[in-house]
Amino acid sequence: MIASFFKSILLIEVFMVGAEALSMGYYIMSCPFADQTVTDTVNQALRKDPTLAAGLLRLHFHDCFVQGCDASVLIDSTEDNTAEKDSPANLSLRGYEVIDQAKKLIEQQCPGVVSCADIVALAARDAVFWAGGPYYDIPKGRKDGRRSKIEDTINLPSPISNSSDLMKLFWKHGFNAHELVALSGAHTLGAARCSNFKQRLSNFDAVNDVDPTLDSSFAKSLSRVCAAGDDAEVPFDRTRSAFDRAYFWALQSGMGVLASDQTLFSDPQTRRVVNGYAMNDAMFFFDFQQAVTKMGLLDVKEGNQGEVRAHCRRVN
Repeated sequence: MIASFFKSILLIEVFMVGAEALSMGYYIMSCPFADQTVTDTVNQALRKDPTLAAGLLRLHFHDCFVQGCDASVLIDSTEDNTAEKDSPANLSLRGYEVIDQAKKLIEQQCPGVVSCADIVALAARDAVFWAGGPYYDIPKGRKDGRRSKIEDTINLPSPISNSSDLMKLFWKHGFNAHELVALSGAHTLGAARCSNFKQRLSNFDAVNDVDPTLDSSFAKSLSRVCAAGDDAEVPFDRTRSAFDRAYFWALQSGMGVLASDQTLFSDPQTRRVVNGYAMNDAMFFFDFQQAVTKMGLLDVKEGNQGEVRAHCRRVN
């Protein structure tokens, strides 16, 4: 465990070399209450709607995996540009209004200082902690990107991806199989729409009508829910708004909702990690906070590579 700790710290330091302008106290002089303002805004929103915790965490993930952590996912489409948020992969994203509110309050305190990209990263952290997950501090100083195009979302993982495809995609971003499983554990929060897994329930392949990795009783319950249509939702695990190990227990029982979830248990390379997290929440929490911090450093914009948007939904 100690060796794993120092290895994780070293990995973060290596990634920090490529993000050397970032620091934990980046706003300590220029906007000292930015961090607390985001926390208060997120907590207020989650008290009204606990399911937004999943939305805020997913927003961070979908931002970082496309053009890096630069808040490009927040930009609205225009007449001559279809932005990331209007991609089919992003239509179910939630939490934009929470980011907008935090940005509004921070701009009142210190205009033009705190980036939307940092607010997205901080909001995800606060959502995880509010839901019972680990607290982790993150380096700040990201700049907001100026590009947001629907075609870039091809870099997002598909809900029907198998473990090999997922590992290739995550490897391109510097993550190993262990970190893939840790980050997939974010699905301990939230739900999936039937449109993302209905292909598992009928006419699955030439041999099987239903995906054979699905528990048969669970498959029947999914079919009943999806009779209501593609927008019907099924929680990823039995504790939808709690950050815990239940997601991994679901995979062990053949109750992973998405094919891209259940494949982590089907593949021997990732199954051992799933089993480890299912037994030890401390290990899952530690590995998740290391992996999500590392994710938050993906391709960050610094200096004149980006800007600090006045409004998160449009470039300056």
